[in-house]
Amino acid sequence: MLSDNYNNSNNTLCGSKLLLGLPDDLFAVVTRSLSPKDVFNLAVCCKNLNVHTSSDKVWLTQCEVLGVIPHKDLIEWRKGVNSYKALCRFLVYVQPLFGIWVHQNPELGNVVYVMPGFISLVGCRIIPQELGPLGIEEDPILWSPVFEILGNVDGSSVFIFHGRERDNNYMYPGSIKGIDRNCNVLLLEVEPRQQRDRGKLVHSKSFANPTHVDKEFSRKICPSDRGLSMSQRLQGSVVSKPFVPFSHLSFCDRKKLLEVVTSRIRVKVSQSGDGYCFPCLESEDFGKLSERRVRLMQMYDNGSSNDPTQSDLSEIRKLFENSQLHRDVYRSQGSKKKSFAGYFRESFKNIVGKSSHELSKSSSSNGSNKQAQFQDFLRSGDTVGITLHASTARLSSYRAWPNMHDSRFGLYKLTEQKPLTGQEHAGLWAGAFGWPPGKPSADKPGKALFFLLLSYEESQGQRHLIGTKILEGTQYVLHPNGSAMFIVNINEPSDETFPWGCDGDGGSVFLDLKEVFSGEGIANGYGFRYPGSKPGSLFVFEDGMLVFTWKESRAALTLQRINLRDLLKKGERVPPLPPIANFAYLTKSYSNVYAGFSNALNHTTSTRGFFKEGVEETGGVIATRKSVSGIRIGRI
Repeated sequence: MLSDNYNNSNNTLCGSKLLLGLPDDLFAVVTRSLSPKDVFNLAVCCKNLNVHTSSDKVWLTQCEVLGVIPHKDLIEWRKGVNSYKALCRFLVYVQPLFGIWVHQNPELGNVVYVMPGFISLVGCRIIPQELGPLGIEEDPILWSPVFEILGNVDGSSVFIFHGRERDNNYMYPGSIKGIDRNCNVLLLEVEPRQQRDRGKLVHSKSFANPTHVDKEFSRKICPSDRGLSMSQRLQGSVVSKPFVPFSHLSFCDRKKLLEVVTSRIRVKVSQSGDGYCFPCLESEDFGKLSERRVRLMQMYDNGSSNDPTQSDLSEIRKLFENSQLHRDVYRSQGSKKKSFAGYFRESFKNIVGKSSHELSKSSSSNGSNKQAQFQDFLRSGDTVGITLHASTARLSSYRAWPNMHDSRFGLYKLTEQKPLTGQEHAGLWAGAFGWPPGKPSADKPGKALFFLLLSYEESQGQRHLIGTKILEGTQYVLHPNGSAMFIVNINEPSDETFPWGCDGDGGSVFLDLKEVFSGEGIANGYGFRYPGSKPGSLFVFEDGMLVFTWKESRAALTLQRINLRDLLKKGERVPPLPPIANFAYLTKSYSNVYAGFSNALNHTTSTRGFFKEGVEETGGVIATRKSVSGIRIGRI
């Protein structure tokens, strides 16, 4: 019918007469079934449809369909952007980043939860901690900011990285390299840029498909260039400079570059820009949030011009060349003195078939390649800056925990199953050891807070519910990150009796037991990395509470489903870590490194549990001072 009306008149161009005749409210209802990309394509059909689809009602509907933030917050967010279309553009761009991101170091937990702020996205680090006196629901959870992605008035994005140096909070303005729709790795990198860019951002693209030129260009790039930005590929093709991706540099060079660049682009955060990043449940003061956002945008605009210039790159090259020269001199001096190993190599050369000179040349080739890569990386642009890169990688996983690189400044996304029929217990849970649940008792004032991600897996025709530990609030780690605290067979109901009375608080609250499943819980076995297991049971109560008990020890892990977004909204913010460690703490540690940083600050409420003990760091060893049980040491 639409095609029959195509040539009726100019007002019915593209057969849009029926759509244009709909009232605005009804037209918005019709477009609810379309994606933002489909609405954009509909807008380019003709001029009249373009006007019709540009209404705020249509794009408000699209924002609601995304389901990222509630309707009442959308109304407040709209005040800071040009239109709901610009707001939808921002939400579609950053939506893949929402969720739980982790790194396996330190073993006590490196959990970053990405949630909506105010016309922004906020990455919040959950600090390992003990349960407060009021329990999970009432006591504020401790968190610190990692990064923010602010939405501009036109829907483009601004990346801000947080860190703390010398008792001052700083922000580090950067760019967004790209966000894949199915991204599972979040990387912090240094990116060379041309001087004409002046550190400006890579703004988000429209909802339309890439142009034909972009498609043709993407087909012609070599496999080694995949994952690079368009500006980098064009730069390499025009200037013919060898481009070396940041990920190809050695770990030492990557760390050195990040440290140097962040030290040059940092901007001290004023008190007005250092407040809460999202509305609190108790007082949703959007006015103060709006003022903070404006202040951060001003600081960003003032700080983005501080990206290292060509002279800074020259200094970096000189530092690298001097350190390389020092190694070459040391190597040449050492070669003049023949050691026993040298004589042994000389006598062994007939068997191996290589002279000592060839062996030395072969052993130093890797160092030469790294030096060349580093120099080529610095020659790729006139300036450098930090960038956030959300990419998609082929990752294997074991019991819902991804296998990750230890030397990448990155975070890895956890796949969180939704609670559906047949997998009712999937999702994020929190709890502690001990019965009865709830508030810590007088004789046991501190209970470690655990976060578990519950997921379902099928194996050999059996369905299992797995509780994977993602956060542990002990003073010294008891279980490795990503370990399964328990595994139960959903196909094996049990008639096990609950070891205690089903009352939560001295008999005042009756808990109705719903079902019981047999399984195994973590236990000391083959060492820290490969723990053993012992039989136990998972008790499911009518109010939704889960309790896993170990049959032999009668230990109980009590869990309740949580809304982490709400917990953070009524939580307590603590200062961030130093910048590089704040993104992904790569140093191996079995102690609570976050308590050490927070202990240097006078946060009375933040000193729950192990914060009051203090932490020393000496010679690569973290020692936790304890007045009773001596010193526990964890190698980092």
